[in-house]
Amino acid sequence: MSKRTERLDSELQKEISSIVSGPLKNKFPELGGLISVTEVDVAPDLKTAKVYISIYAASPEVQERSLSIIRERGGFVRHELALVMRTRTVPELTFLPDRSFEYGAKMDALFADLHKDES
Repeated sequence: MSKRTERLDSELQKEISSIVSGPLKNKFPELGGLISVTEVDVAPDLKTAKVYISIYAASPEVQERSLSIIRERGGFVRHELALVMRTRTVPELTFLPDRSFEYGAKMDALFADLHKDES
């Protein structure tokens, strides 16, 4: 990965996070839970980007509803990005759930079980 795409990943992550927690949440108050942009992965041609979203909510239904709202409003997020980014084009955004926290919790539970069996 080049320094340019790393820098762009970081900048997009910061700006998308700001847009989701500001203008998008203001426009769609039904967005629930604590929403974090955990990673952005821009393609080498800079035309597309995968945006990984982590949503900590009271229920899986709220998580799914919030993710679908973000996905449906991807054009809005991209438009807002175009207003603040100083790039020729803004990549097409694909929003994906970040399951790393769930995976980490599952692994912690498995390790705890292993240590419990040793005792």
